[in-house]
Amino acid sequence: MALFQSNNPVLKESTFQQATLVQDGNAMTLRGTVNKMVFLLLLVMASAVYSWGIFAKGAPILPYLAGGGIGGFVLALVIVFKKEWAPYLAPAYALCEGLFLGGISAMYSSLYEGIVLQAVGLTFGTFIAMLVLYRTGVIRATQKFKAIVFTATAGIAVFYLIAFALRFFNINIPFLHEGSTIGLIFSLVVVAIAALNLILDFDLIDNGVAQGAPKYFEWYASFGLLVTLVWLYLEILRLLSKLNRR
Repeated sequence: MALFQSNNPVLKESTFQQATLVQDGNAMTLRGTVNKMVFLLLLVMASAVYSWGIFAKGAPILPYLAGGGIGGFVLALVIVFKKEWAPYLAPAYALCEGLFLGGISAMYSSLYEGIVLQAVGLTFGTFIAMLVLYRTGVIRATQKFKAIVFTATAGIAVFYLIAFALRFFNINIPFLHEGSTIGLIFSLVVVAIAALNLILDFDLIDNGVAQGAPKYFEWYASFGLLVTLVWLYLEILRLLSKLNRR
C-alpha cells in the first residue's frame, strides 16, 4: 500500500487503504477511468460554454462564479470523505467547475484576446507531455520524487492561504498578480509543480488498477485528475495574463 501516494489531496495512500479491493470483473480498469475522465471533461466544457454565454450577453457573471466555485468546493469535500458517492457527485462537480472556469475564462478573454485558447492548448499539451514522460519512464514516481513534489505543493497551498487571509486586511502580495520577473518565475514554478502532480496521479491510477480497486474508483480517480487539470489550467491562465501585461 505504500505505492498509493499522491500530492493530489483527493488521490492519496489512504484512498485505497480505505477501499475494499476486488479481483473480479467489477474492479477498476484503465479504460473505464479514461472513459469517465473524458465524460467529465465534456461536462466541464458544456457548462463553461454556458457561463461564457451568460457573460457575453452582459448578464451578471458573479452568481455563476460564486455558485460554481463554492458548489465545486463543497462537492469536492463530500467526494473526498464519501468516495463511494463519486459516480453521482463527480459529474455535478464537473458542471460546477465548468460554470466557474467559463466565467473566469470569459473575463480573461475580454482583457486579452486569444488567451483562453492558448491556456487550453497549453493545459492539454502539458497533460499529454506528462503522460508520455510517465509512460516512457523518463519521469518515475519514486518515493523521493513524491516527497519533493508533496513538499512543494504543500508550500504553495500554504502561501495561497496566507495571501488570501492578507487580502482581508487590504494587503496584497505584488508578484502574485503582477507581470514582474519575480511574478513570472513564481507562476512558472507553480505551473511546473501542478504538471508534476499529474505524474503522481498517473502512477496512483496504475497502482489502483493493478491492486483491483472497486469500480467506483474509476469515477473517483477521474475526479482527482480533473482537480489537477483545473488547477493547472488556472495557473497557466494566470501566467499568460502576466505575460500579456508586459
